[in-house]
Amino acid sequence: SPTPCQAPCWVWNAVDSGRCLQTYCLHSEAVRAARWSPCGRRILSGGFDFALHLTDLETGTQLFSGQSDFRITTLKFHPKDHSLFVCGGFSPEVKAWDIRTGKVVRSYKATIQQTLDILFLQEGSEFLSSTDASSRDSADRTIIAWDFRSSAKISNQIFHERYTCPSLASHPREPVFLAQTNGNYLALFSAVWPYRMSRRRRYEGHKVEGYSVGCECSPDGDLLVTGSADGRVLLYSFRTASRARTLQGHAQACVGTTFHPVLPSVLATCSWEGDIKIWH
Repeated sequence: SPTPCQAPCWVWNAVDSGRCLQTYCLHSEAVRAARWSPCGRRILSGGFDFALHLTDLETGTQLFSGQSDFRITTLKFHPKDHSLFVCGGFSPEVKAWDIRTGKVVRSYKATIQQTLDILFLQEGSEFLSSTDASSRDSADRTIIAWDFRSSAKISNQIFHERYTCPSLASHPREPVFLAQTNGNYLALFSAVWPYRMSRRRRYEGHKVEGYSVGCECSPDGDLLVTGSADGRVLLYSFRTASRARTLQGHAQACVGTTFHPVLPSVLATCSWEGDIKIWH
């Protein structure tokens, strides 16, 4: 049987030494979702072992442990109430948990098989889920908007093109969000109902090709960054959708890209083969 350390979580010094600072043996199967808490002192992780853990980074103490009824691929803290988080994965449902009670407090059910990503809007009163439903025969489509408190669907007719969207990202200053699509482009949407997609602005030049390629806006909102299935890292101008820079990043698909939250000129990327790079 597998041992817990077959799927560790690592914390790295990204800016100075590049050393691994700590390893946490929490899960017995692959960890697909891990998030810093808003306070920066804890990590919430979810894995293919159905387990959820909130870990204090200084002491290694488990502050919360839960057992989901599905393999977890995405999770997000509520932006206002940090004792709440939502998670999704290989299930028709997205679940909201309360860390204080250790229980599921809400369920959001759709006619899908898997949730790919989750994004909160409107300071947490709404959230989006991207799903594996891209068929025109499906009642629910690729992106679904939910009312957080009532669990009601606000809209399931947001993205009408027949592509799945492996990742979602919000803009830090404008009421818009981005969806990475398997059509090899980033689509731009209004973050306000009815969540209209921009027909004038599309960010293309990278490849997705079925990988779970991440995307993000820079902290000032001027740039968008995305990985690519061919290993490149592409930065686009948010305003013009023109390509600002291309980095020859990795030998295999670049699946994760994120800006440093405080140092805007520092970028981290990671690839399908497991390497992480820091760019200045």
